[in-house]
Amino acid sequence: MSEPLAAPATARAGDPTDAPGTVLWYTRCPVPSPLGIAARLGWLEAEFQPLGLQVKSIIDSPVKAIRESHFSHHLAWSFRQGGNIPPLWARAQGAATRLVALTWTDEFQAVIARRDSPLRSAADLAGRRLGVPLRVGEQIDFHRATALKGLHSALGTAGLGWADIVPVDLPITEPVLLGPGHASLHGLRRRHPYLAEISALERGEVDAVFVKGAEGIVVANLIGAQTVVETGNHPDPRVRINNGTPRLLTVDEALARDRPDLVQRLLAVVRRGAEWAEAHPDETLRFVAREIGSTEEAVLASNGPEVHRHLGLSLAPELLDAVDHFKGFLLQQGFLSADFSVADWVDAGPLHRLGAPVLEAT
Repeated sequence: MSEPLAAPATARAGDPTDAPGTVLWYTRCPVPSPLGIAARLGWLEAEFQPLGLQVKSIIDSPVKAIRESHFSHHLAWSFRQGGNIPPLWARAQGAATRLVALTWTDEFQAVIARRDSPLRSAADLAGRRLGVPLRVGEQIDFHRATALKGLHSALGTAGLGWADIVPVDLPITEPVLLGPGHASLHGLRRRHPYLAEISALERGEVDAVFVKGAEGIVVANLIGAQTVVETGNHPDPRVRINNGTPRLLTVDEALARDRPDLVQRLLAVVRRGAEWAEAHPDETLRFVAREIGSTEEAVLASNGPEVHRHLGLSLAPELLDAVDHFKGFLLQQGFLSADFSVADWVDAGPLHRLGAPVLEAT
């Protein structure tokens, strides 16, 4: 018999119509992730509804304050898997969360230039104008942080630093979370990234910009861009790590403390998603393409033909070291308001109790 449901003592407000302890909130980014697979297969609802729990999507809520928890992680009884800048930022802000697993799936990351550009290598970026997006009025400008990390990593492969280039800010005033059904999205779920970067590149206002993932592949193809330097396959995880690599799985700390059984159930379902993906490569490719809002061809070009084999859960030391390195980068660049210990943030208990390879890389 399952334990009676009890809301965490430190529960924070969600939808005021929901009774405490009756809803599990979840959110995920449009990226390859085992949580996305489990959600699309309907396994989250199937796992938790028999326990009297509704499962609701944060990002699909019509309530802006709820959607903002996709970044702030403020909702009680919530969990998230996706880009790692928002959960790192939220933890630095004081959000009570725990890191219970991560999924390391490498993707295309590159500095690109116009098709007629003479730039051919990282060394050629010295003295050049590099475009950096600057979102106005957002809780956290993760697009800018992503671009900065990508550019710093690319420059570092040639022994260059920020002082060797000319950064050019590219302001963006449109909010990231427009909400479902926004007329300007023309029926899509969200705006395609890199509009500001590609526009500036084509107008000749900058010499190069950073793009990543399947969407980065598509936009580079659209303009026939030159790839100046690609870092998504660099052997050092500290170079490869960025917002999309890895995808952190975080949970509300009160939920982890008061109902670790639910967290363990969550990890079991997510791990089933990874195991299903490995056994169903073709279906996984279709799922991932739908998740991103891109094509299967672009996913293969970005993530490689073995993407279905790289959706497992891990807390391997070398991967956590890369996360700590990235946290340090974000702190140095002013994106985090305070430092914190990644080691203390980790709760390896639920993954360990599943018998998962906590100490092995994926």
